[in-house]
Amino acid sequence: MSGIDSQASGYRSRNSTADRALDILLMFDDDAPVLSASRVAEHLNVARSTAYRYLQSLTSTGFLEENDGGSGFRLGPRVLDLARLARKGIGLSDLARPIMRELVQETGFPVLLTRRTGSSVVCLEREEGGQALRLSYERGQVLPINAGAAALSLLAWAPVEVVEEVLRQPLARFTDATVIDAERLRERLSQIREQGYAISRGELDPDVLGVAAPVFGEDDTLVAAVSIAALSHRVSDAQAADVAQSVIRAARELTTQVTRLEVATV
Repeated sequence: MSGIDSQASGYRSRNSTADRALDILLMFDDDAPVLSASRVAEHLNVARSTAYRYLQSLTSTGFLEENDGGSGFRLGPRVLDLARLARKGIGLSDLARPIMRELVQETGFPVLLTRRTGSSVVCLEREEGGQALRLSYERGQVLPINAGAAALSLLAWAPVEVVEEVLRQPLARFTDATVIDAERLRERLSQIREQGYAISRGELDPDVLGVAAPVFGEDDTLVAAVSIAALSHRVSDAQAADVAQSVIRAARELTTQVTRLEVATV
């Protein structure tokens, strides 16, 4: 046996229970929505009592549940929870990209898709615009949550406990326009919720205007924000208000797409 084979064998030996659990879960398909302990035992080449212990372990953690009448085991609610999380993380970018491209064509500005992760913001996607604008926001980049239209949009519709946790911490200042007073920021978030979008000028980058709107999923759960970025001196307040309506429409369209996907796959 080679060193690699030996290492792999040792790894599988140390994780045999996890391997067995995955093997069992992968047995389910359209032709086998319900599995019996006997079939699992045969597939794994173990005693029926051993197979039953694996099945009971998966049942206790919600990955499986006993079928009506005790005729076997079917996939449990925990699998559905993981599938829902996977759809939100993986499918969101696929749904967003065409909408983001349309928003670029409509406004001429770069478009970003961002998401809150804990007390930070992550840039998920970016579509370039026709305007020559050097942005520091790249895919996968972690951004602050208290400055910039996208971040403020995500914070405005975040759970109350998340907002209060952020406001209890010292707020970082990035430019002279950054709001670092907790009470002022709380009022700002309330205003953003009332108007349905966020506009920022030079709060994260001195020369950048941002306009952002929230994207919701099933049960009105916040999942992301769509935003544009532009050179601030080139966009008047009246123009920014017009751009905001385009951003809102894009966010609502993405909300419809996300909700439709979630409902169709539940």
